Amino acid sequence: MLDAGRIADPEKLGIDPEKLEALFERAEREVTEGLLPSVQIAVARHGQIAGLRSFGEAQFQGKLAPAEDETLYCIFSCTKAITSAAAWLLIQEGKLDVDEIVADLVPGFGENGKGEIRVEQLFLHTAGFPHAPFRPPEFLDLERRRARFASWRLNWEPGSRFEYHPSSSMYVIADIIETRSGLSFAEFVRERIAQPLGLRDFHCGLADELHPRMADLGLCGEPMTDADYEALGVPVPPVTEVTPEAILSFNRPEVRRAGIPGGGGACTAADMALFYQGLMLDAAGDSRGPGVWRPETLSETLRVRSGDLVDPVFGKLVHRALGVVVAGDKERSYRGFGHTNSERAFGHGGAGGQIAWADPDTGISLGYCTNGYDQHAIRMARRGVGISSRAAALLLP
Repeated sequence: MLDAGRIADPEKLGIDPEKLEALFERAEREVTEGLLPSVQIAVARHGQIAGLRSFGEAQFQGKLAPAEDETLYCIFSCTKAITSAAAWLLIQEGKLDVDEIVADLVPGFGENGKGEIRVEQLFLHTAGFPHAPFRPPEFLDLERRRARFASWRLNWEPGSRFEYHPSSSMYVIADIIETRSGLSFAEFVRERIAQPLGLRDFHCGLADELHPRMADLGLCGEPMTDADYEALGVPVPPVTEVTPEAILSFNRPEVRRAGIPGGGGACTAADMALFYQGLMLDAAGDSRGPGVWRPETLSETLRVRSGDLVDPVFGKLVHRALGVVVAGDKERSYRGFGHTNSERAFGHGGAGGQIAWADPDTGISLGYCTNGYDQHAIRMARRGVGISSRAAALLLP
């Protein structure tokens, strides 16, 4: 069992303490400069936390207080790795096959031309319904949830391209988890992942009594204009449903309770770093791991399956495994990793700059959370690359 409450001597874990302090200084920079209200960052190795810091202040249900190491943050799309890792357990147990037809598993899903979508396509963002609407509280009502699934229409032919599904496909994966396990999605994550790993502050669906510990989200900076993108020689990204209003809705109790499978998880940076330690140690068959996932399971689920599919904005290979991103080639910074991450690093970032990954070549994992949603997309991306590049190079010489 892993322990988020104990911080080990970084040198005993092979982490350079001076480089670790430099990483923390970099993470604090935007708080000091007044851009981000608060930041929390954790580094782990060998199943233990090597360093954990919290900076700044946050609103907690409208009351200002210092951010602490126990502060909970919305991790947005970092949640996709949790939802995927939960589904991997069903694959491991022979209760789910990625070649199954989704409509055979979810009643009504096949309406409006969705009858041939396979489970694997849900993970790979090739299912064809990236813009399908959904109201978060509907997730907890099975009848309304499936009625919503049935109403969805395709934006393009399934399997024909990659386009990021911000939340839609993960709702369906969570529904399958519930059907095949007999547990609610929130219960499955708590009982099958959080508890065996010893992660007290790891939630997909936040109980009301924990809301006072959750940092309220706020918007930071100004959005980039088309002229800003043009000046940088960067394509203007397509319009998505990730609007300021959608981001701030995560401060509402009913949205926090819903535990949106594609973006509504809540945890600390330490628990996020240790979740990735659990995956990485189990993948290696390391006795220090939780023994939740078998090595052969992770070898298969962490295999890149997206072939020559590219993202529609930058035209770079997406390097997608089952629900997570693999760093891959030298253009890994376009996938949310640092320049110094290895090709085998894997993880999934989140809106507003949340960072979460593991690097099997070094044994390092990183969790970074902020409650400040930076609306300047390029600055946010550069910050993530800079922090990840420092974190991935923390080993002692």
